[in-house]
Order: sequence, then structure tokens, then C-alpha cells
Amino acid sequence: MDQQGAMQLLDKIRINMESCIYGKKQEIAWMLTAMLAGGHVLIEDVPGTGKTQLVKALALSIGGVFHRIQCNPDLLPTDITGVSIYHPKLEEFVFRPGPVMANILLTDEINRATTKTQSALLEAMEERRVSVDGQTHMLPHPFVLFATQNPIDFEGTYRLPEAQLDRFLMKIKLGYPDEASERRLILESGVSRAAESLTAVASVEDVAQMQKLVESIHIDHSVADYLLAIIRGSRNHAGVLLGASPRAAVALTAASKAYAFIEHRTFVLPDDVKAMAPLVLGHRIHLRSETRMQGITTLNLVQDLLRQIPVPVGVER
Repeated sequence: MDQQGAMQLLDKIRINMESCIYGKKQEIAWMLTAMLAGGHVLIEDVPGTGKTQLVKALALSIGGVFHRIQCNPDLLPTDITGVSIYHPKLEEFVFRPGPVMANILLTDEINRATTKTQSALLEAMEERRVSVDGQTHMLPHPFVLFATQNPIDFEGTYRLPEAQLDRFLMKIKLGYPDEASERRLILESGVSRAAESLTAVASVEDVAQMQKLVESIHIDHSVADYLLAIIRGSRNHAGVLLGASPRAAVALTAASKAYAFIEHRTFVLPDDVKAMAPLVLGHRIHLRSETRMQGITTLNLVQDLLRQIPVPVGVER
């Protein structure tokens, strides 16, 4: 598959998803960006904004294996990874895979699971494998985790560990649809527009090839320096307790390349970095308590950095 063919196929996936998800073009582009970058996404919003439908629409559009986990305080780590069960006839333990064995995994309300259960996903997210009873089992390729999260002040929620937050390539919020999209949703409520009605327009093999093409997207030295200035600026800011890590720098690079690919380019522009920085860095930066008391958020801080750091001109393609 060449670059042009891959970009055309990507457009088909996007159009397929938009046929049943109204008013979320930008959010769909972000999800496709994360998938092409090989990263995971944390979606935070109130119930009923279409988080599950979005993820399901993506899975069906690429013909991937889709599994869903409904998190709750009673969920055990083995309910996610799988368990070894003794088989009397074979006289040996047989691994029964859990729902993590999927191309697209949706973990609903991840912050309702206990921290021990949340940590069970760390190996899957980072290494694309799970270890059960001393045996390692590789996950399907590609593997992308989409986790939904209710706002932290909702009853019965647990904060995600910092180590796990850092494994998410992006954190996005869907928000409510615009008035025109919501009106369309109401008027067509009797028409079958659910994600289940979608048919695949691509395959997981196509996605794997796209991911390789994204890796070859060119990033000029000036753009790399600009990206690095944003990362280091987050560490040196007076209001920051913990700035962006080296993993965050790698994640922002991968996301910028994938977003350039989404925009039908073979090179990264500073605008790609600016578009991805709030999504990639917002959940990785930790502010000092006095900074938070002033009403400043991490997204405010990232936007300030983007305004202050000079944008390179004359980028080589």
C-alpha cells in the first residue's frame, strides 16, 4: 500500500464513522490519529455523549475484533487478562483469554475499577502482552485501548495512577453535540443509525500497514526543536510540579506524524504539533497546589506555552 492509497482508505474509514456519529468530525480525526500512532486514548465526559458508539464505529469500520469491559469495583485483574483453568482430560492448565485479546478494547468507566485492576492493564498498554501464571501471551496486532472515564467528582470513582495516565497517548473530551447535530439526532431517532449497522471498509492488516507508513512521515529538525522546546518548557514552568516526561516527547512526535498523515501530508508542520500538544500533554503535567488554587489547568498552561514559544518558519519538507 502506498501513501496515496492509504490516505484514501483512511478517508473511507472517517466517512464511514461520520455516517452514524453526528457532529464529531474533529473527535473522529483524533481517534484515527491515535490508532495510526499506535497509542491509547482516554475519553473523559459525562454519560450519554456517544463515547461507546464512537469506539464501536471505529472497530466495525476496520473489521477488527472488538471487546468491551464494564468496569466496577468488583472487577478482578483476571477478568481482563484471562485465567489458566485446569483441563481434566488434558491433565494440564489451559489459558482462557480475557477480553483484552482484541484489536479494539473499550474499557467503560475505567475509574470505577480499583487501582489494582487498573494496573492490570499497564502491561497490555505498554508491552502489547499479558502475563498469566508465569506465561506470556501476546495481544493481537494492532491493539488499541479506548478507556472512558466519568469526571473524577462523580460518586464511586478512583483516580488513575500517574503511571497509567502516562501510557495514554491522548486524553480527549467529547462534549455535547452542536444544535444542528442534536436536532438531526432527534429527527432521525427512529432510523437505524447505530454503529452496529456499519460494515467494514478496511481491515486490521490495512491499519498495520498505515501505522508503518506513519512512522516514515518526515519531521524537520526545526520542528523537532520546536516540539522539544514545548516539552522542556513544561518542566521549567514555575507553576508545574511534574513536567512532561521523555515518553511524552516520543508520544507527541508520534501523534504529530499521525495527524500530518490524517491531513494528507508526508511531513510534519508546527501546526500539527500545536494541534496535538494539548491532547498529548494535558494529562501528563502535574501542577503545584497553589497553581491549581488560582484556577489554572494543565490545558491553560500548555496553551500559554504554545503562545510563548516561537514557531519555526520555512520548514523543510
